[in-house]
Amino acid sequence: MAGLLHELWQMHSHTNRLINETSPYLLQHAHNPVDWYPWGEEALQRSQRENKPILVSIGYAACHWCHVMERESFENEDTAAFMNEHFVNIKIDREERPDLDHIYMDAVQAMTGSGGWPLNVFLTPDCKPFYGGTYFPPVRAYNRASWLETLKAVSDAFQNKRDEINSQAENLTEHLLQSNFFGQQEAGADQVSWKSIQESFEQVMKTADTEWGGFGRAPKFPQSFTIQFLLHYHYVNHIRKPMPGQNLPDDEGRALKQALLSLDKMIEGGIYDQIGGGFARYSTDTEWLAPHFEKMLYDNALLVSVICEAYQLTQDKKYLQVIEDTISFVKREMLHPGAGFYSALDADSEGEEGKYYVWNKAEVEDLLGETAGLFCDYFDITEKGNWEGKNIPRVKKALETFAKEKSVDVNEAGKIIDKGKELLLAARSKRIRPLLDDKIILGWNALMNTALSKACAATGRADYKELAVANMNFLLEKFEDRSSGGFFHTWKNDKARFPAFLDDYASLIQALISLYEITADTSWLKRSKSVTEFVLEHFSESATGFFYYTPIGQNDVIIRKKELYDGAVPSGNSLMAGNLYRLSLYFDDSGWRARAWSMISTVGRVLDRYPTSFGFWNVVRLEMMAGVVELAVLGRERLEETHRDLLKQFLPQRVLMVSDVENEEFALLAQKPALSTPAIYVCENFKCSAPVESVTHVLSLINRA
Repeated sequence: MAGLLHELWQMHSHTNRLINETSPYLLQHAHNPVDWYPWGEEALQRSQRENKPILVSIGYAACHWCHVMERESFENEDTAAFMNEHFVNIKIDREERPDLDHIYMDAVQAMTGSGGWPLNVFLTPDCKPFYGGTYFPPVRAYNRASWLETLKAVSDAFQNKRDEINSQAENLTEHLLQSNFFGQQEAGADQVSWKSIQESFEQVMKTADTEWGGFGRAPKFPQSFTIQFLLHYHYVNHIRKPMPGQNLPDDEGRALKQALLSLDKMIEGGIYDQIGGGFARYSTDTEWLAPHFEKMLYDNALLVSVICEAYQLTQDKKYLQVIEDTISFVKREMLHPGAGFYSALDADSEGEEGKYYVWNKAEVEDLLGETAGLFCDYFDITEKGNWEGKNIPRVKKALETFAKEKSVDVNEAGKIIDKGKELLLAARSKRIRPLLDDKIILGWNALMNTALSKACAATGRADYKELAVANMNFLLEKFEDRSSGGFFHTWKNDKARFPAFLDDYASLIQALISLYEITADTSWLKRSKSVTEFVLEHFSESATGFFYYTPIGQNDVIIRKKELYDGAVPSGNSLMAGNLYRLSLYFDDSGWRARAWSMISTVGRVLDRYPTSFGFWNVVRLEMMAGVVELAVLGRERLEETHRDLLKQFLPQRVLMVSDVENEEFALLAQKPALSTPAIYVCENFKCSAPVESVTHVLSLINRA
């Protein structure tokens, strides 16, 4: 009994303020001996009152090295005691507070030349950064000082070299302010020319891995927007009728080859979960074999979206299979009962990265019996293993080639492989699962909502539309901040928190537009307009036409940043440029159209130099240069069928309105009577062709004959 009481006392004594948080990442640290605070007034005021430096440690629940540093340093009693005596210690979940993460990540990158998570940054009591880094080992290693050495050096400098510390903090803060203007210059027509788009394409191809797909060297990230840009570049160059002055030489079809190669190699590799569907965050090697095993909602949303376009373009059934299997994974493992989507699955389980996903050959043989040999050969499962003595299932040959080499009927081989996957998935589900980050993030859900709309369009599956509608209703009900007219950023345990950021709003607007296109329910389109008006009022930087990351009136950040880079998710500014342009066509708003053009032309030069860092910007710029085709379908009979047929087509640069009545509220539906047979109007640059009745005729008007 005494032992139990002592254990309970120890647990209680090691509970810090994070115990009251909802973030799984913060809750992971709630029993550390470190006296952690969440970001807020209590911690910031204590720092000022006691004149102590602030240690801000930022990570996220699915971060492998965050867990490592916690075990090595934050659970160490002696290290924690030093931290508690000399610092005010603040833990931040980067997914809850990306605004703070952006500011302090930029500061650490400026100081050290690199960044990542865990991010550990030291601040003065007025929250200005003066030193930082990423992972620090418990003892000196990897040419890095130990964590305790670093703490002692920082504490000593803060006490004895305060003037130098304050000067460094002021210089860094000034650098952060100046970095807000990176890539911006005076708007000019030459920055939205066909020549500039060709320059971006050539720069992309210089970084392309033409053997294994993707761009750059390992670690390799999916880079969905760059792939999307290549698909659209191919479409404009080889499928759509050319615009006057258009010159995008790509005679060998390099854009399409690299886009499809990149998708194919990811789909065949270990970054794609061959057994259960869904994609991991990135590959640690060139061949996409060994992923960093965490699965993020946003990666899966963005990859589904671009694979839908590849399927529309090629009609290759393997893309359909990946779309369906990835959405099945998301529904099975990341869906809240109320129709929201959770954030992420951890890379680790039982303290080991990837343990949930890897196999040894004997396990597979026990499960599959006589069909195990064929299954193992197909998925590269061997006695020796293909990764750290274990096997990550991957595909090295197309099924047709594999079956031929094995002298097996391709349909029979397919059945054996599908049945084997089913049995392995059932067995895997009995293992100890990786941690689920069960907070629900507005922007990431909106990206998944767009993916569902695209999947519905590409496949014709009504259940994807139903899930998209249910998810959107969930977001609008649970995240709306009725006091401000805006939205919150996260939701968990029936509680919404933190004012939404630009990315949240921009992704939500895009999702509402996409949802309108598959439902033809104009209430979604009208809502996208009202959310856009809120963003214009609360996030605009009037001098440039760009948007701040945080809303007016948020007072706990040292600067209001403007994010232009397209990182793991598209930047709020590139999304807003695209949203404003598309909505200007739906609502005939020349002011919104002009603002989109101004944004694109102001940032144009960096798109040519660093296209893989500005992938979605390039998608938007190409769309605006090529011009958007406006399709209006009016009729009373066979309307759904015509709508569905149009959605299935690869028409990336189009807006679509469908109605069974003439509607003066929208220019595209005005003065166009709805007859019994659907009439399809093809409009561009404020001129409409005579209505046609068939989708084939529509395609002949838009695309090369």
